[in-house]
Amino acid sequence: MHDLECFYCTKNQDLQNLMIEIAKLKVSTLYLNKDQTHKGRCIIALDKHVTELFYLNKIELLYFMDDVSRAAEIIQTTFKPNKINYAIYGDLVSHLHFHLVPKYEGSLEWGEAFNHSPSDKQILGDAEYRAMVSDLQTNLLQTKTVV
Repeated sequence: MHDLECFYCTKNQDLQNLMIEIAKLKVSTLYLNKDQTHKGRCIIALDKHVTELFYLNKIELLYFMDDVSRAAEIIQTTFKPNKINYAIYGDLVSHLHFHLVPKYEGSLEWGEAFNHSPSDKQILGDAEYRAMVSDLQTNLLQTKTVV
């Protein structure tokens, strides 16, 4: 099931302007957010258009949460944050997705909720993004899937 007005479903230019695909997982896709204000910030989006967790059946929910956990593990392995924040919004983009936001003690917004859309976004060069995606993909191959 897809929504032709949803950029996660259509994978249109709006999506490409905001993030870079890292990998397909069991029931979702992992992306590197181009705003790297929090180094290693990723988004994981369910591969079908669903707006709420409770619309998933038990198996889909189990697989999706396993994907989220696996993605967080590779972020931890790759970037070594002190904590990963998990955020689900959806007011404006209703497709079910998590923001996985690494937080570093003593750094920006430690101990606070992260600013989803800061005015001074940290945008990197293409080579930096390629290196981050490559590191994440390498670590993904080394993680074990639980389910």
